[in-house]
Order: sequence, then structure tokens, then C-alpha cells
Amino acid sequence: MAGAGDLRQIGSGNIGATNVLRTGRKGLAAATLLLDLAKGAAAVLLAGSLFPGTAVLAGLGAFIGHCYPVWLKFHGGKGVATLMGIVVALHWPSGLVYAAVWLGLLGILRVSSLAGMSAAISAPVSAAFFGRIDLVLMLLALALIVLWKHRDNIDRLLSGTEPRIGKKRE
Repeated sequence: MAGAGDLRQIGSGNIGATNVLRTGRKGLAAATLLLDLAKGAAAVLLAGSLFPGTAVLAGLGAFIGHCYPVWLKFHGGKGVATLMGIVVALHWPSGLVYAAVWLGLLGILRVSSLAGMSAAISAPVSAAFFGRIDLVLMLLALALIVLWKHRDNIDRLLSGTEPRIGKKRE
């Protein structure tokens, strides 16, 4: 719809913001990132407001639906931005840690996958640190899914071939 072609046929074939950025459409990539983040936050906040006690379950549903959407034959995004929205909505201090880890590592290392995986791992760790033990198990499960979805990236990181943001592939 945005004239960038079928994202599933470009770069990694993923529908996330990093792959959208590979199209050269920075605004579209930013919109993808923000909408994925909003999807997670909206699910948590709406469910928590309308049906008290269901915020965690709604976050889990939004995340699974993002990573494994039925309409894309269960081939969705990797969940990094959606997880951030969930974390921010469930416990904003952990969300700040998540954002700092993600943006800090992205800015320093310029490796989107490593920054995203590190941020995901920071979620259950920071929740535990802040005493939100009620969130740790769910956030750990979602972080493990993020790592699973990044398994090809992990292989490229280990082989030294993972692309950096802003650097053309050779």
C-alpha cells in the first residue's frame, strides 16, 4: 500500500521496522516501529481498563498475534517493538530500561538484532530488579520467543555477517 513492495520479498522477508528500513523508506520504518509499539501498549491498556486483571493476558495475546499472525500464515514480526509497548504499559520503569538498552545498543553497535534481543532480555531482568515478580515469568517467555525469532540473526552474529544499520550490504 505504501509503495515499498511486498516486505516478505525484501531483505530478511520480515514485516518489521528494520526490514522496512531496508526499502529506504525511513518514515515508513518509523511508522511501522511506532504502530507495532502502540499495538502492544494499546492491548495492555485497553484490556486493563475494560476488564481489570486481564492486562498481562492481553499483552501476551498481542505479542503472539504479532509474531504468528493467522493472515500471514503465522510468519509475522520478531516482536521487539510490540514487546516494548507491552513492557511500557505494564510497568513503565522497566519500559524505560528496555528503551535505553535498545536505543543505546543500536546507537553504539548499529546492529538492530543485537539491540532488540538485548532489550527483550532486559525486560524480565528489570522487572525482577524493580520487584515486579508477577511479570517476570511472562516477560521471560516473551524474551525467549524474541530470541527464537532471531535465530538466523544469532547465526549471522556468530559468523560475523550480521548487517549493521546504515551500512549497505556488499
